[in-house]
Amino acid sequence: MKCPACGYFDSKVIDSRPVSDGSSIRRRRECLECQKRFTTFEVIETVQIVVLKKGGSKELFDRNKLLSGVMKACQKRPVNAEALVAEIEAELQNSLTLEVSSRQLGEMVMRKLKERDDVAYVRFASVYREFKDLDTFLAELRELKNETN
Repeated sequence: MKCPACGYFDSKVIDSRPVSDGSSIRRRRECLECQKRFTTFEVIETVQIVVLKKGGSKELFDRNKLLSGVMKACQKRPVNAEALVAEIEAELQNSLTLEVSSRQLGEMVMRKLKERDDVAYVRFASVYREFKDLDTFLAELRELKNETN
């Protein structure tokens, strides 16, 4: 890190603390040449993920849109929708993929809901899989019941 006082390119970190919102780190540094102290901030660089929709259109990943759908499925259920969406978002960021299909995204949500709560899973699946009639809905319930037994 270049010293703002003398321009020397080497410094040591004296203190590191997370900023209140947890999105960056504040570091106190000391120049190894002139011993002046200065502060730097490190921010996590995130990748913009594009969602490929069914019709072929593309849109930027919208965390709030995903959270809204998950919250509806988890209403009055013991599932932390915020944590589930954060997990999915972290998986997407860590995968280093720039594009994800809406189908893959929906399957990720369903897999995580299935692990946590059957009712929330069925609620989400009923909207996501667009059940056309009662028979397809009952078939999904039977499959879920067979997996849990």
